[in-house]
Amino acid sequence: MTPTEMDSRIVRYGDLQPCKTAFIDAHTPGSDQKENFTIIGGGVSESPDQHVHIGIPHGFNIGAAGQPPRVTNSLHDHHTAEAFFVLSGKWRFFWGRWGDAGEVTLEEGDIINIPTGIFRGFENIGTDYGMIMAILGGDDAGGGVMWAPQVIENAAEHGLILGENGKLYDTKRQQKLPEGVAPMPLMSDEELAKRPEPTTADVLPNHVARYWDLMALADKKPAKVIGENGILRDKPGFEVDFITRGSATEAKHSHKYPSVLMPMRGHWKVTWDGGSSTIAPGDTMSVPENLAHSAVPSMTGEASLYHIVATGDPAGLTWKG
Repeated sequence: MTPTEMDSRIVRYGDLQPCKTAFIDAHTPGSDQKENFTIIGGGVSESPDQHVHIGIPHGFNIGAAGQPPRVTNSLHDHHTAEAFFVLSGKWRFFWGRWGDAGEVTLEEGDIINIPTGIFRGFENIGTDYGMIMAILGGDDAGGGVMWAPQVIENAAEHGLILGENGKLYDTKRQQKLPEGVAPMPLMSDEELAKRPEPTTADVLPNHVARYWDLMALADKKPAKVIGENGILRDKPGFEVDFITRGSATEAKHSHKYPSVLMPMRGHWKVTWDGGSSTIAPGDTMSVPENLAHSAVPSMTGEASLYHIVATGDPAGLTWKG
């Protein structure tokens, strides 16, 4: 693969195109300043305004959320796995029917594999604009988003209606539901009662890994963060590894599925049969299946990188109860 061809599979942080109308809470006070990014895959946006940077199927989706301080992403759920690592800032993740079942604070480099089957949200509690990077299981990203009933009700009060077709209609723009399309129904009390309400103790430590722990664990060899034999043991349809300067190697390797490299700290030189390129924190690089490649830090100082690859397993549920 030529450098030009590979460049089309690299999304630079500075080139990310945000969408501020991606989801139903785009007008809701407290959530109306968030930005959503679809980096790899179709994503789960409910708006036609969302830009897809790389549409090639990988077996998972890569996205991101950028939020100013004290801006919240509303309570929602997916049918498949949703994992985040914090690229910048300080974030509070919370979950449950009303968002009060449990919570955890994550800082830069920390990663959370959020259990499915429960509503979850997150808030930037830092002092500056922050960014979290997301991995969603499956090529169809779980078939969309399921919102807590109060999120849909609050959105309607501010002009946004979600159709049962999964698309948003903005009454402030004189939009209305098309003929034959009903509003998205609210979950029934019976459906809501079936959803678990795990406490913080239930979720920790099986779904959260801390950056500095990973730095120590990956000092000599890459650490398996999410996977059947990972620190966060799961089979969500993808695996996540963590690599540091000490565990990086110039020996090339390949995968039978596309893989993704996402630096957390430092600049990384990626070499493949046909060329090389350097990626930095916030960049996302897609490596084609069966392409031999390596990644090593190209500068001195702290260096860490998240590596994601599909496994071919069904993008199934993660909550074990």
